[in-house]
Amino acid sequence: MKQLKIYLNRGNERSILVKKNVIASLFNKGIAILISLLLIPTTINYLNPTQYGIWLTISSIVGWISYFDIGLVHGFKNKFAEAKANGNLKLACQYVSTTYAALIIIFGCIIVISECINYYIDWAGFLNIDESYNSLLTSVCSVLFLFVGLQLILGIISALLMADQHSALAAIITTIGQGVALICIYILTFFSGKSMLYISFALSGIPCIVLLLATILLFSYKYKQYIPSFKYVNFSLTKDIVVLGGKFFLIQLSMLIIFQITNIILSRIEGPEAVTQYNVLYKYFSIIQMVLNIILSPFWIAYTDAYVKQDFVWMQKVYRKLNHIYIYTIIVGFIMLLIYPFVFNLWLSQSVSITWDIAISMYLYVLILSYSNMLMIIINGIGKIFIQMIIYVIFAFISIPLCYVFCTYWGISGILAALAFVYLIQALFAKVQLSKILKKEANGIWNK
Repeated sequence: MKQLKIYLNRGNERSILVKKNVIASLFNKGIAILISLLLIPTTINYLNPTQYGIWLTISSIVGWISYFDIGLVHGFKNKFAEAKANGNLKLACQYVSTTYAALIIIFGCIIVISECINYYIDWAGFLNIDESYNSLLTSVCSVLFLFVGLQLILGIISALLMADQHSALAAIITTIGQGVALICIYILTFFSGKSMLYISFALSGIPCIVLLLATILLFSYKYKQYIPSFKYVNFSLTKDIVVLGGKFFLIQLSMLIIFQITNIILSRIEGPEAVTQYNVLYKYFSIIQMVLNIILSPFWIAYTDAYVKQDFVWMQKVYRKLNHIYIYTIIVGFIMLLIYPFVFNLWLSQSVSITWDIAISMYLYVLILSYSNMLMIIINGIGKIFIQMIIYVIFAFISIPLCYVFCTYWGISGILAALAFVYLIQALFAKVQLSKILKKEANGIWNK
């Protein structure tokens, strides 16, 4: 009876912490969504739909380097949470310092190599656009390589906050960076000499500065006991992080091929304006996904904590509630689909035109993606990601020809159909695996 009370108290404390994070995150995400929606017309007005499509494509390509942390950040979150759940403060400190050291080495090398090879890449030819853009894109990429690499190193503070079940604070830091970037771009619209280079400084450099300030403040006060130190660097721990993180890395790399290749295919087949259409429409419907992720994000580490403590009663109860919540996303998404012409007219005037078939395709894709993400966050928290990794790796090999063929025949709707198929298969396997885990029936491959 005493043990049961302990489990109930732990479950209640965990639930209260999750609720606090969700409430704070909902408020913050409302502001973040508003900022992201304002960023699109502001940036399009500063550039134009064609240049904005080029910007989206080139920034997504440079953003690929974020996938080469070999899964250290995700592995760190789980391992730090486990160490803290077990009361091992020294091990938690070692995970923090070791992760910083490893990422500085990895991304320090990546930044240097990227900057060196950047000047030998024909970006205009690669994207199949006018050669006059080549010099500008070389400079833009140089700025992006530097700041994206630094942002990944500085982003460890956000991972630490999430691992410590303070995901709302991590989200607030991101929102502040976006907000300051929006203000800077708005100010730029009043000056002549508009350039994609200024956009790259605003959207990649400012978030770095905000993360740096947040890192200094948090390690000076809230996380003083975890401040990175050479004496806590223990590279033998990278094996523990990379064993789990390596699986995350393969998943990330596969998602890079499956998801990020979209902009390149669209740019080459349909043109830069199709990239703008796709991304603007995704930004609109992804509000569903963003709100759902606000609710789900605290559960990653909460499930890590619950699984370490074998609190299956709490995990099953929460899983049922999350499934009920997902039903509301279907309803809200359908309402968004019905009113999208009015919203787009108000939001972007006549600068971007979207047809109904593309809108319906995006709605269905985002619903499938959101459901898959819901299951993945829970499974990621538990750490049983082997099946997820295998599925993503398999689809990584077939996604490029699949998306290319579908896009050739059906344009943006074809791309969305191919991506929806990938995530639907992933969701079906994840649902079976999670059911087995929560019922304590997972064996063999289902328990890896």
